[in-house]
Amino acid sequence: MASILVVCTGNVCRSPIAEGLLRTAFETRLGEGAPGVSSAGTMGWSGSGADPNGVEAAAERGVDISGHRARELTSRDIASATLVLGMAGEHARAVVTQEPDAAPRTFTLKELVRLLEALPPGSGGDVASHVAAADALRSNGFTGNPDDEDVADPLGMPLDSFRSVAWELEEWCARLVDGLLGRADAAVATTAERDEP
Repeated sequence: MASILVVCTGNVCRSPIAEGLLRTAFETRLGEGAPGVSSAGTMGWSGSGADPNGVEAAAERGVDISGHRARELTSRDIASATLVLGMAGEHARAVVTQEPDAAPRTFTLKELVRLLEALPPGSGGDVASHVAAADALRSNGFTGNPDDEDVADPLGMPLDSFRSVAWELEEWCARLVDGLLGRADAAVATTAERDEP
């Protein structure tokens, strides 16, 4: 089964929210067949809970991250992931520095979404094949929007900053799931068409 690893700095703000949003979105679409989603930090504050403002902002979006415990990124985490998503360019670079073989399956969240959305319609397959197709497009020179790759770090900021980050992450995570699985409304239409006499 596919597994997705989300990486930020301390694993207490951005990556726990993104992990929760992605897990919920995949489980809503795929049930028990959903890929596993985990998170870690390049300087993980091991054992720390998610920032209370992050817990509240995620809860407002229907996701419970109150049980999250931060952990530091390991080579084993990277090796076992089908896809590694950095919350910012620095995190994707840190992953590749630690494990160079992971480069073809390591992206920032926004980078991968833009790559997936640029693929030809009907590019089917599982998570790994979509990741490979996105990497091939990247290798052929697709740059997306290099000036907008990062999700801002809300650490130390007020609740409204966390709400803004959670809102942004919800949008990008939904687009990622659509990019990897196909749009939910398209899947429903296809099912309905198949069921017609």
